[in-house]
Amino acid sequence: MKAIRYHSYGSTDVLALEDADRPTAGPGQVVIKVAGTSFNFLDAAIRAGIMQEAMPIAFPHTPGVDVSGTVAETGEGVTGWSIGDPVVAFLPPTAPGAAAEYVAAPAALLAAAPATVPLADAAALPTVALTARQALFDHLDLKPGQRLLVNGAGGAVGGYAVQLAKRAGAVVTATASPRSIERVRAAGADRIVDHTATPVVDLLDGEGFDAVLQLVRDTPEATAALAGLVADGGAFASATTPGPRTPRIRVEQVYVESDAARLADLVSLVDAGELRIEVAERLPIADLPAVHDRAVEGRLHGKTVLTP
Repeated sequence: MKAIRYHSYGSTDVLALEDADRPTAGPGQVVIKVAGTSFNFLDAAIRAGIMQEAMPIAFPHTPGVDVSGTVAETGEGVTGWSIGDPVVAFLPPTAPGAAAEYVAAPAALLAAAPATVPLADAAALPTVALTARQALFDHLDLKPGQRLLVNGAGGAVGGYAVQLAKRAGAVVTATASPRSIERVRAAGADRIVDHTATPVVDLLDGEGFDAVLQLVRDTPEATAALAGLVADGGAFASATTPGPRTPRIRVEQVYVESDAARLADLVSLVDAGELRIEVAERLPIADLPAVHDRAVEGRLHGKTVLTP
């Protein structure tokens, strides 16, 4: 089979399209015929070696933590899944990923794929939607009627965060650049602020927001200033730069975890028309090195789905 692999940590130059052995299903695993994977900054961080202490990998390594596809093989002890079943999953980051024609995956991580979108597009859901859901409800403990600020709502996580927060009954202020304002408006934000024209720290809403979600890679100083917009007793969660430690508010760092049950809940929302999957572009996996380049340069906007 064909797969994108790299044999050492490094720049995007280490990524190459190669011939690789098709995986087999071990106990508790399935093999998925890949319909799509998607780019995540986690893949780039692992490739660059930034995560090697927390997430050591074996070489050669295939990136791609998101997968959508069909079950091609089931291993010993696997129940509930049959060959041909359409599935999605957030794969273990240290295991071989889905930028390939086939990938082995723990059956416990699978959810049935949404039936209302193209199967490849479903790869744009798992990691970022789980990040948004866990940030809002596990870390911020968001409640109906609360005032939420999503900083960086124009990104993939931000789009899901706005949709899920509005569905939960929150009042959402979102920051976005001009190129993504319409997409954020379609997600349902109550107020959208162009961060290129208005400093985020000028967004203090009366006594402050009940909750703030930081999705922008920023300096510690800028992140601390953002946390200053939270009302006393409120909550601040960051999926990027860690927030300041202060007794005034609760500060949380978001580390996404694979969760098949919650992923299944998100899929049900997609199929019910209550959560929209946004795909900015669709490319062959051979283009993955160029996608990594554009991401590093800040030229990747929205979710990129890659297909074998």
